[in-house]
Amino acid sequence: MSGTSLDGVDGVLVDSDSDPSALRERAFIHLPFPPELRLELLALNVTGPDELHRAAMAGTALARVYAQAVEQICAMAGTMPVQVAALGAHGQTVRHRPREFDGVGYTLQVLNGSLLAELTGIDVVCDFRSRDLAAGGIGAPLVPAFHAAVYSQAERDVAVLNLGGIANLTLLPAAGQVGGFDCGPGNVLMDLWVQRHTRQLYDANGECAASGQVDPALLRCLLAEPYLALPPPKSTGRDLFNAPWLDDRLAQSGAGLAKADVMATLAEFTARTVVDSLQHAMPSVQTLLVCGGGASNAHLMRRLGSLLPTEVAISSTDSQCIPPGHVEALAFAWLAREHAARRCGNLPAVTGARGYRVLGALYPA
Repeated sequence: MSGTSLDGVDGVLVDSDSDPSALRERAFIHLPFPPELRLELLALNVTGPDELHRAAMAGTALARVYAQAVEQICAMAGTMPVQVAALGAHGQTVRHRPREFDGVGYTLQVLNGSLLAELTGIDVVCDFRSRDLAAGGIGAPLVPAFHAAVYSQAERDVAVLNLGGIANLTLLPAAGQVGGFDCGPGNVLMDLWVQRHTRQLYDANGECAASGQVDPALLRCLLAEPYLALPPPKSTGRDLFNAPWLDDRLAQSGAGLAKADVMATLAEFTARTVVDSLQHAMPSVQTLLVCGGGASNAHLMRRLGSLLPTEVAISSTDSQCIPPGHVEALAFAWLAREHAARRCGNLPAVTGARGYRVLGALYPA
């Protein structure tokens, strides 16, 4: 899995059986992106020259990084590639425009799946989102089906929050239908700001944000974004929450603010969008499980705890024996397994698709 944060590739090797929730992790690896690949993937999020050539070359470079992760993780686990049933590979989202233009729109995750199968000797399942779009859905988020398989509780209303580049919520009521949607930016704006002003890729532990003060005028301006008021199904990404979007809001309401105060306000914006969305969509929530890179942001976790009612139990997915940084990679291993068994991987109530569909395209080894 490589997500919106563009920090690198997460890989996990799992054993599983017929039980949908039975995924036993054997090994995990995180490989940072080479700086030039990271910059090229980021640049492909906006229109530029020679895009077809550059996207094709980036997809090939990404396949090589994925293959390196596979080689290393198999070595760590003492497993031969021929023993691996399938490799779920998300690819890197560079555009996500569902239902736009012609009613179907498109979603583009660059990856050379054929090369990845050739390099690894493993059946590759990738391009998971397009099938849902073809069925009228928005192709995201796809993790709620996995969250439902592993985190649902019979007697508690549970929500799972993935704080990646974008924040998405999965709603798991004890009685009722699974829900889920992208609620707004997770780390993407905070990362953008800290990368602009320091040599760091992210605000470690939220220390910069914790040192600043929230600016009420800028926060109001950020919260006025129309996407936040849209009803589900909905998904978003760097197509919306990007540098021009942030710079426009700073020009309106943030001129002259100290860098730490902007960071504090961006962290508060992420926390507020999560809490507002959760209280509107599932006010009965009793447990909030947090995964993704943002679960390691101590300041952001404190703000979530302060904004939510005291009776809501908040913890990272460590409490469920799955490290927060492993969850999305596990989800795409699970989706690859579902594809191999020809079981459906989407939830129409989440994506708005016309029905359940088998997700992904297969590149046989």
